Amino acid sequence: MKRYDLLTPEGTRDLLFEECAAKRAITEKLTELFKSYGYSEVMTPGLEFFDVFNGKVRYFPQETMYKLVDGKNRLMVLRPDNTMPIARLAATRLSGEKLPLKLFYNQSVFMVNPKNSGRDDEFTQSGIEIIGGESGAADYEALALAAKALAVCDEDYRLEIGDNGFFRELIPQLGAKDEQEESIREFIETKNYPALNEILSDFDSGAAESVRKLPALFGGEEVFAEAEKYMFTDSLRARLKALKALYEGICGICSADRIRVDLGLVHKKNYYTGILFRGYVEGYGRPVLSGGRYDKLLGDFGREAAAIGFAVNVEAAAKFLYAREVKTSSPDVLVHGGRGAEAAALRHCEKLISEGLRVYHSLFDSPKCAAEYAKENNIRRVDTVSADGSVESTEV
Repeated sequence: MKRYDLLTPEGTRDLLFEECAAKRAITEKLTELFKSYGYSEVMTPGLEFFDVFNGKVRYFPQETMYKLVDGKNRLMVLRPDNTMPIARLAATRLSGEKLPLKLFYNQSVFMVNPKNSGRDDEFTQSGIEIIGGESGAADYEALALAAKALAVCDEDYRLEIGDNGFFRELIPQLGAKDEQEESIREFIETKNYPALNEILSDFDSGAAESVRKLPALFGGEEVFAEAEKYMFTDSLRARLKALKALYEGICGICSADRIRVDLGLVHKKNYYTGILFRGYVEGYGRPVLSGGRYDKLLGDFGREAAAIGFAVNVEAAAKFLYAREVKTSSPDVLVHGGRGAEAAALRHCEKLISEGLRVYHSLFDSPKCAAEYAKENNIRRVDTVSADGSVESTEV
């Protein structure tokens, strides 16, 4: 029988030293950003009932979730998403709180990804949720904060803005079956033009031509003029006009050269009802940030309220901070006591720490070994402490 006690499960990994420092740095910077805009932190359980993620507008495929049962044999899952538990929280524990609610979180999600996909099954998200409030103002705030969150990760970022409403309105007019709809959604998201053209060849309508063009409608302000040709209903044209106004407004707040339009954004999470956005940093092919508007989700938990939010993949962002910026700094002083001086050495450590120094307490048998460790690890000073408390300092 094969043993797995020396391995981590597929899709997980150990984080070491600078990686931990980078992850903590990203989390702390994002936390400070969210707090500075008046957001309050919440935490939800890592274990949730399966029913939280299996509803009318909150369906998660069972094969993407880690499942187990509790002591009463009820089906549980490891949290695969942060938005749904916070929607549950806002509709239950926070039901008496006046809207709008501005919430933020730092917590892990767990998802079963295809084998050899290169994606983590466990990763941390830092994000916000705006529950209630005037939708237009909330959209601007969420997008502005998303741009600031990306800048925390990397100044060389790109924020792409779209609207899930185009896809949601066009699909019923297309008359596609459920399995066809999912394939079309995937082909649009991945910009797989040959596969999209092939599946749409079975449909002969204006809606089919509009759907076919969605993934190609990507770029700057010029996208809107091109998109108008394929918006054949008043509601589609009104949605395009609203998205253009939002785009122009965000370009006036953030750096315009960092903002792009992508009408091919059609997120697989079917609780999104309006604007969608994703953020990228240089050198990482997948989104570091993703979010959007979800106006029906809270109603599924019993509290009607519009909402918008986004999440940052902290591990993905930390990879770049680790590679470029974060290095674990060495302690300022190594304190060595040796036999009979253990207590005195620890008292000396406390004294140095109170003075603002970083200390490494030696556990070596001899001063020679302690000095060698200090030299190898760029610790510039060694304090040797005697049993009577006297200290001899040596520069390394």
